[in-house]
Amino acid sequence: MSLRSPVVPSRRTVARAGGALVALVVAVATLVAPGTAAAAAPPPTAAPTATPAVAPAVPTTAAEPALGRGVYVFDPSMPQAVIQQTVDAVAAAQTDAQFGEGRVALLFRPGTYGSPDHPLSFSVGYYTEVAGLGSVPSDVTINGTVNVYNRCLAPDNCIALDNFWRSLSNLTIAVAGGEGCRTATEFWAVSQAAPMRRVQVRGNTSLMDYCTAGPQYASGGFIADSAFTGPVTNGSQQQFLVRNSALTGWSNGVWNQVFAGTTGAPATSFGQPGAQPYTTLAATPVSAERPFLATDAHRQWVVHVPAVRRDSAGPGWTSASGADRVLSLCRFLVATPATPVRVMNHALATGRNLLLTPGVYRLTAPITVTRRDTVVLGLGFPTLVPTRGTAAVSVHAATGLRLAGVIVDAGPVRSRVLVDVGGGRGRAADPAVLSDVFLRVGGAAAGRVDTALQVSASHVVLDDIWSWRADHGTGVGWTVNTAATGLRVTGDDVTAYGLFVEHYQRTEVVWSGQRGTVVMFQNELPYDPPSQAAWQQGPGRLGYPAFALAPTVRTFQGWGMGSYSNFDQGVDIHASTAFVVPRTPGCSCAACSPCSSTAAAASTRSWTALGHR
Repeated sequence: MSLRSPVVPSRRTVARAGGALVALVVAVATLVAPGTAAAAAPPPTAAPTATPAVAPAVPTTAAEPALGRGVYVFDPSMPQAVIQQTVDAVAAAQTDAQFGEGRVALLFRPGTYGSPDHPLSFSVGYYTEVAGLGSVPSDVTINGTVNVYNRCLAPDNCIALDNFWRSLSNLTIAVAGGEGCRTATEFWAVSQAAPMRRVQVRGNTSLMDYCTAGPQYASGGFIADSAFTGPVTNGSQQQFLVRNSALTGWSNGVWNQVFAGTTGAPATSFGQPGAQPYTTLAATPVSAERPFLATDAHRQWVVHVPAVRRDSAGPGWTSASGADRVLSLCRFLVATPATPVRVMNHALATGRNLLLTPGVYRLTAPITVTRRDTVVLGLGFPTLVPTRGTAAVSVHAATGLRLAGVIVDAGPVRSRVLVDVGGGRGRAADPAVLSDVFLRVGGAAAGRVDTALQVSASHVVLDDIWSWRADHGTGVGWTVNTAATGLRVTGDDVTAYGLFVEHYQRTEVVWSGQRGTVVMFQNELPYDPPSQAAWQQGPGRLGYPAFALAPTVRTFQGWGMGSYSNFDQGVDIHASTAFVVPRTPGCSCAACSPCSSTAAAASTRSWTALGHR
């Protein structure tokens, strides 16, 4: 196929010169083979991390838990001017703080904020979580907009390609206000690690900021459990996954737009001449939405743990199932960066769950999960950094695990793995679910790891994962932020939705478990091989695959799987194959097509040449 207008270069490289773009998108690529607050902690071992210099925190009542620095709890009774001042100050601190240590959560108690005549509108910067505290999205209504716009790195270079690490969840936006080009539109111009979940938008939504100077590129993205009563403009979004949502209109695609269990989604048309790159699944095979913090009818703090759904379509909150677990916050250790990891692990071992409040946690040992049905929930993008070459999270009992809302950075001492999900066979009726787990090697600081995320347990759902070897920031270079593999799966019955794995130096995803499923995979090969000799499996096997199934895999299904390359070191680099599939009777691929630009020497072959084992 040819690149559809607008032709979008590889993410985050707009300001860089050189390097050809090669994109391989495999859509409908079905490969089938037969077959409460914590007790007082000991003195901290390190000072808490910095938080942004913003307006004073909104006061909380004595009955509320200490949710940590950087958490702002709003109530409809508060003057709107006070709320506006606070959210604007947070945005001013966070909009350009791509690798800063500020972490923020803006939490809205049930009620209505703003009005059509006096809307509440604000921007969301880096490491900022915006969430309602109701049990359903309609409990919190914002008349106005909650926006993410392009960042203008130069007068002629306004982009959303680096708009990572922020989120919006569990509220209703009744779109109001705005001026000029941005009148009456909710803008969510984001890239990876910026999920929108459990949101209801009444009015127009745009996933592209078309109101600045160009080129206005975006590279998302993930939406789940949401509903839109107005049209959604995809615009320049190179790829996007919309899961278990409700749409009334979707404008277009660029490379790879995937819909699963989404009512009103466009029909599959990927690969059809002149058609949009849409891949649509009528139902989502197995899913469970991310746990979320809320207050109940008595204003007590609770955590909702949504139930597992199978073969589902549409948002889960539109019909009450009564099956969700609701846990009192008293059953959680509420941790801060000053909480020693041994205190966290003792709490987990004795049956409590873990709420990680905003900040950067420098860990001397892994957070260890040893009991089934454990919830580890991040608030305001807590960031875990192992400092002694261990994992950041080690799971020994995966059944029913919910791990959500965390960033994991590789540390200064090389780790074998950053997040290790083990614990045996698991249970189909009670799968482990990882939601919004974002792994990073370099960017904030130099780090090294062999494999970022390892899944050896069976019956695991990966729901919005970004595993990123940084291509920019601090501690970046071929021999600096070394990392071989972004994801390794050896467990059976592992399902991934919105799997983003980028820039690793060897095979980026290695999958040897049976009955695996991936719905929307986005990959970029490493930008920075200094030579072909530095990046090849051997003579005649140039480069490394983006995704490789082991020869023993008998059954695997993949939809909307894409790999792109942008080699930017000014030397000729070639990749022999993007996807490796076992030559197993019945293994097949449907609607697979290369999409490339051949401005310079770089290559990815079509599926018919994709390294069958």
